[in-house]
Amino acid sequence: MRNLGVVARGLRTPIIKNGDNLHDILVDTLDKIHKEDNIEFRDMDVLAITESILARSQGNYATIEQLKKDLDKKFENEIGVVFPITSRNRFSTIMNAIAQTDKKIKVFFNFPSDEVGNALFDKSLLIGKDINIYTDILNEKEYRELVGEDNRHIFTGIDYVKLYKSYRENEDIEVYFTNNPEEIAKLSDELLICNIHDRVYYKETFKKLGVKNVLSLDNILDKPVDGSGYNELYGVYGSNLSTESSIKLFPRDSQEFVEKLQKDINEKYGINMQVMIYGDGAFKDPIGKIWELADPVVSPGYTKGLEGTPNELKIKYIADTDLKDMQGEEALDAIKDKISHKDSDLVGSNASLGTTPRQLTDLLGSLSDLVSGSGDKGTPVVLIQGYFDNLASN
Repeated sequence: MRNLGVVARGLRTPIIKNGDNLHDILVDTLDKIHKEDNIEFRDMDVLAITESILARSQGNYATIEQLKKDLDKKFENEIGVVFPITSRNRFSTIMNAIAQTDKKIKVFFNFPSDEVGNALFDKSLLIGKDINIYTDILNEKEYRELVGEDNRHIFTGIDYVKLYKSYRENEDIEVYFTNNPEEIAKLSDELLICNIHDRVYYKETFKKLGVKNVLSLDNILDKPVDGSGYNELYGVYGSNLSTESSIKLFPRDSQEFVEKLQKDINEKYGINMQVMIYGDGAFKDPIGKIWELADPVVSPGYTKGLEGTPNELKIKYIADTDLKDMQGEEALDAIKDKISHKDSDLVGSNASLGTTPRQLTDLLGSLSDLVSGSGDKGTPVVLIQGYFDNLASN
């Protein structure tokens, strides 16, 4: 029996820049670890590539001025900024571009936290207050009376309300705090939906409420503006701060990229390797309450073998039930036999109780995000081996 199960390795690559041939760099990287680190590749290994290096190699960037120009074209008199996340990396540059337009600006914050768990303030401040977070709307004065004049994020030390207002001269931006679309619809008839994961729901909701112009961030830079980068599917969703005056967008043509790379790798090594592009993992920090997924999807491109969800037996459940009177090799042989003969669809079965019913790409993307890290590891590519094996595999 093999003694190792899943193994995930971060792969070091050169620093990827605009115009680099990422396909060839990745082929060369695999060749080096095969020859220099004696890594053998097998069927159903997974090569996971962070979205940022694909976007950088494509030069998929945009400036504040290019963002501003697109916003000016798509809004007439006003921009109601609906449910932005509170993030310097993810939203501050977009907010800066919004503020540079000649439109009237109103910002509608979720409270007490945004959709990815960034707390605008400690929710304990609501105890004993006559405030309903589902229906009420607070203006800035009422918000400050609740939280104080200096309300900084526990991790970043930033007062995001002050930061987002600071991008316009004289801070001429109205801010409100609500989770109620009906209250927002009363105050603005031109809205930019910034919520990531419920954007379709909110667009339809505001249209039903009679709002004249409803767009979301996937409608901004969905086409190039003055030579800018763009993303026809996600617009500026999934973008990150690049410099003080520009953002890096989510990569384009991810599916085409992974399929070509898979073809070339598999022809070279005679195996069936799977390839995916990944961004944020889909997990939540138990202390800060921040949900990691600020991208529109975990994986914007992946090969066919990564479709679907796991179909696994829960070993500890079977060990405590069917195998309760067995020990040692007898129990091991019995569980191997059950795995080898498991049904092709275990949904609803007690034997799969407690297994993770998530998309394979979400699970693999989360694993890859943790392995590659977000700082100075220098491993923007992850090789995952043994993920599709089980205890009965040779």
